[in-house]
Amino acid sequence: MHVLICANGAPQTLPRTIPVGDYIIAADGGARLCRRARLRPNLLIGDLDSLTSAEIAELRAEGVEVRQYPAQKDQTDLELALEAAVEVGAERVTILGALGGRWDQSLANLMLLAHPRWRSLPVVLLAGEERVLLIAERARLCGEVGDTVSLIPLGGDARGVTTSGLAYPLTDGVLPFGATLGVSNVLSAPCAEITVQSGLVLAFHIPKAQLAEIEKAKRREALGR
Repeated sequence: MHVLICANGAPQTLPRTIPVGDYIIAADGGARLCRRARLRPNLLIGDLDSLTSAEIAELRAEGVEVRQYPAQKDQTDLELALEAAVEVGAERVTILGALGGRWDQSLANLMLLAHPRWRSLPVVLLAGEERVLLIAERARLCGEVGDTVSLIPLGGDARGVTTSGLAYPLTDGVLPFGATLGVSNVLSAPCAEITVQSGLVLAFHIPKAQLAEIEKAKRREALGR
C-alpha cells in the first residue's frame, strides 16, 4: 500500500505529477495542501490548530476520519501521520509539504526519516520535483544526466559508501559527519546506485530544471526584480 501524506510546511510548488496514494493522510494544515492537489484525505490527524472549525466540519461532512490530539503533545503532526501510515499497513510513503517555513520543523521532518519505527520503510519527501530519502543500506536514484545528487551523513560518519552513476564516485569510502564531501554531486548516468555498509545517509535528488529555476530566482532577487 502506498500512503500519501500532506504536511503543513510553507506553501510550495507541487510536483508536476501528484503521486497516487492508496490511502491519504492530512497532517493538520496539510489538509489545505490536499485541497490544492485536489485530493480528499482518508484521515485528518494532529492538534488541528492550523485549521478553522469550519474547515474541520467540512472535512468531517465529506467522510474524512478526524483524529484530534491535544496541543500539548510530544509528537509533531507529521510524526503522528507517519505512525498512522504504519498502522494502516503502508509499504511505502510519499510526503508533500514537509519542507519550508520554520527551519526547526523542516529539520525535524528530515530527521523523522531516521526514526527506528519506519527506518526500513521507503519514505520520500517531495518538494516540487526534489526528492529526499534516507539510505540505510542501498538505494537507486533515477533522473536525467546532470541532475544534482547530495549525500549527507546523518547521526555520525557513513562508512563503506560505494556509488556508481555519479560524476564523483566513491568506492568503500567515508562520508564524515559534519563535512560537505557528499554535497552537489551530479548524475552521470540515468540512474545512480548507492550502497552504505554502516551509518545513515540523507539523499537529495534535485532535477537540473528545478535547480535552474532556483538560480534564476537568486539572480532576480540580486537584481531587485
